[in-house]
Amino acid sequence: CASAIGIYGDRGGEELNEQSGVGSGFLAELGQAWEEASAVAADRGIRVVQARFGIVLSRRGGALAKMLWPFRLGLGGRVGNGRQYFSWIGLEDVVSALLFAVQNADLSGPLNLTAPNPVTNAELTRVLGRILRRPTLAPLPAFVARLVLGGLADEGILASQRVLPAKLLKAGFDFHYPDLTGALRRALEH
Repeated sequence: CASAIGIYGDRGGEELNEQSGVGSGFLAELGQAWEEASAVAADRGIRVVQARFGIVLSRRGGALAKMLWPFRLGLGGRVGNGRQYFSWIGLEDVVSALLFAVQNADLSGPLNLTAPNPVTNAELTRVLGRILRRPTLAPLPAFVARLVLGGLADEGILASQRVLPAKLLKAGFDFHYPDLTGALRRALEH
């Protein structure tokens, strides 16, 4: 089942794992509905893994692709107060983790696909600016994000989700890119 860490809602600095409860808001409700739809298979004895995807780092799409243009122009900066957690994962680790889950019969239920080292938005901004060799002095105030994105700003780019891949780590999964610098460098290469 393809799900997302949005299921946890905005939880500040709380460390979240697969045992953490569902949050509130549209994205949390949507994630819960996706996962509940897979219960039919589980009820029939089929092993179900509910992959809760973090922000997948790829220059070809998603959040990173949208961030690159302003950052490359020297217009990158933190969003809101910058204290919200950003739970990310490298694309290669997503593929490896999914294959690991398919091959590991002991894994079932919710499975966080995030790197073991979530960072704050401010840290993401610093690291990306350093890698691109660009200044990061142009913050995006929360009220501007809300004007542009409406309610999705609060559940998307302003929400804080410090999500850890507890089940993957316990099962012995080895991340190719556990730190943000290495993962961003790799994402920008491909």
